[in-house]
Amino acid sequence: MKELTYREMGLIDEEYAKIKEIMGREPNYLELGMFSVMWSEHCGYKNSRPLLKMFPTDGPQVIQGPGENAGVVDIGDGQALVFKIESHNHPSAIEPYQGAATGVGGIVRDIFTMGARPIALLDSLRFGELDDDRVKELFSGVVAGIAGYGNCLGIPTVAGEVYFNSSYRGNPLVNAMCVGLVKTEEIALAVAGEIGSPIMIVGAKTGRDGIHGATFASEELSEKSSEKRPSVQVGDPFMEKLLLEACLELIREDLISGMQDLGAAGLTSSIAETASKKGRGVEVDVLKVPRREKGMTPYEVMLSESQERMLIVPRKGKEERIKEIFDKWGLDAATIGRVTGDGMFKIYEGKQLVGEVPVAALTEGCPVYIRVGQEPDYYREYMDFDPFSLPQTEPREALLKLLASPNIASKKWVYSQYDYQVMTNTSVLPGDGDAAVLRIKGTSKGVALTTDCNSRFVYLDPYKGGMLAVCEAARNLACVGARPLALTNCLNFGNPEKPQIYWQMQGTIEGMSAAARALNTPVVSGNVSLYNETAEGAVYPTPVVGMVGLLQDISSRCDMIFRDEGDIIVLLGRFRDELGGSEYLYRCYGIEKGKVPAVDLDEEKNLIETVLSLNNEGFIKSCHDISDGGLAVTLAESAIKGEIGFSVDIDFKGKRLDGILFSEAPGRAVVTAQRENLLALQEKAAYMGMQVQVLGTVGGPDMVFRNSGQEVLRISLEEASLIWNRAIESYMK
Repeated sequence: MKELTYREMGLIDEEYAKIKEIMGREPNYLELGMFSVMWSEHCGYKNSRPLLKMFPTDGPQVIQGPGENAGVVDIGDGQALVFKIESHNHPSAIEPYQGAATGVGGIVRDIFTMGARPIALLDSLRFGELDDDRVKELFSGVVAGIAGYGNCLGIPTVAGEVYFNSSYRGNPLVNAMCVGLVKTEEIALAVAGEIGSPIMIVGAKTGRDGIHGATFASEELSEKSSEKRPSVQVGDPFMEKLLLEACLELIREDLISGMQDLGAAGLTSSIAETASKKGRGVEVDVLKVPRREKGMTPYEVMLSESQERMLIVPRKGKEERIKEIFDKWGLDAATIGRVTGDGMFKIYEGKQLVGEVPVAALTEGCPVYIRVGQEPDYYREYMDFDPFSLPQTEPREALLKLLASPNIASKKWVYSQYDYQVMTNTSVLPGDGDAAVLRIKGTSKGVALTTDCNSRFVYLDPYKGGMLAVCEAARNLACVGARPLALTNCLNFGNPEKPQIYWQMQGTIEGMSAAARALNTPVVSGNVSLYNETAEGAVYPTPVVGMVGLLQDISSRCDMIFRDEGDIIVLLGRFRDELGGSEYLYRCYGIEKGKVPAVDLDEEKNLIETVLSLNNEGFIKSCHDISDGGLAVTLAESAIKGEIGFSVDIDFKGKRLDGILFSEAPGRAVVTAQRENLLALQEKAAYMGMQVQVLGTVGGPDMVFRNSGQEVLRISLEEASLIWNRAIESYMK
């Protein structure tokens, strides 16, 4: 194997000088490799750590916040949800199937290493426009990879989002989220045991795949990136299923004091992170690591990112029982070292010491860069653009274009490839509601799950866009009847060394933090994925929010489907006409500019409380928040899902039709109610300070919009359904 220089490993001159200062000598090749992966952005968060401190992380519902493999929130009755979202962007750009599949495998291990049984998967995907053959190839490969791994594990993929924009053409984003259920007394942490405790590696054998994967994820993609195909790991979901069951058995028998997934940077990161939490040292013999390839060097063993492996620290005297369990499941379990008290990470090859690094230097010693952001040139220009300077598109034509947009149209082509009903817990199916709902067996409770982010909004205004990502996730949970609890995030940005990108990061995190505080949804876990750019430029800033919520009574769950003739359609919130950054502007004019709609966090909080109260009291039959495509698309989607039309009559009060119909301004939702419940609904909403507008009624074969009695738009439900249901499928034939 060709030896890399420190620059090829991703280190800069100043960092190499610091390593020599720490070591008091030149590092050898193994030691240099260990520093390079641990000091990468992917592992060390060296450009993002100061910004991440802005996030609120505490709350009465939080059992475990950032710093562990995943976050944990209390859902009562001695149970907790364990959840996290992570990226696998660069590997998926090079090898879409395996990149996405191993992204799922990695996030699942983060959950069961905490002692939780995974109960659901979600994803958040970004690609270029679908008229590009390479984009279609990436899209198809990624969806197949997620399906192939998740379906084999028997974990339902229940929700997610897919978004298409030219900024992602060369650098797709593949974010995977996993949620697990655990008894609070069985939560496991990644902490090294007492001095003298053995260290074991369990699961699959170690190979040469994935070496320097963490470094690969911390640099921009280029024409040479395809040469780094060996940095993409190869997954085996059947092996992972065995590993999952074996690890959960260890926890049930209380055999371990610590457990850590072998993810980015492999043995190096898992051992260093586990040891550093108690200031411990470690000694490891690479010859004891089970291997599937001959002639592997200590460097290759320590940096391999082979999948389906776990590091465990057994309780005293439990090694043999652990080996028995793993032998039963047909997996390796080998003792490879021990915990020491000197704070040093010592690597042996047999009796020969081949590397020695201070543990703290790899973790806390990672350099941190506080950079200065700079407002991009486009920001003021785009904000000053007035959408109403454009001629108005004919409403019917506009709505049909929006229903045909891959960003709005049915995602059935995607989720039909996923087994979303395995485990038989899924109560609100993909596409039927604003979030997924799962029952918690043995209780009356349910949990709701969602991933959300409007990256165009974030690009045009990072602060507002960051707030809106959190607000939309919380709204979506409330719309299915769940109280939002906490969030995880995956912060996908370009190169943070560029002042304009850093400015985007800073504003976004400030906005997300403000919304998370206001809505009482602390950040309990997450991932940062930077350097998402090619020679053509950076992706849109994409801070994906994964959020979980709780339904005390799952029978009160709600969906977005219009059901019965004569039901009353009601708007909760104000009529608004801001069009900046809307899908309408893009699909009808090819423009991505304008002022992002204003965000009122008190209004958002009030909408959530109002929706939850109306739902819990049985006053509403459906609920769908207003987001992509605006009010017209919200109504159309509910009608298409219910296979029933509607008629609404809106007083536009002299405002432009397109503003009222297609504004994506937040803080609003459309609900339906039986006529006999309308007065009670209005009174309850008024009591809570929420504006209510009666729009019309459910029924008929068409979708009809009127302005003070005059018809302005009519589309047959059949035509709208055909367009909405087949839009993505037509590209993928």
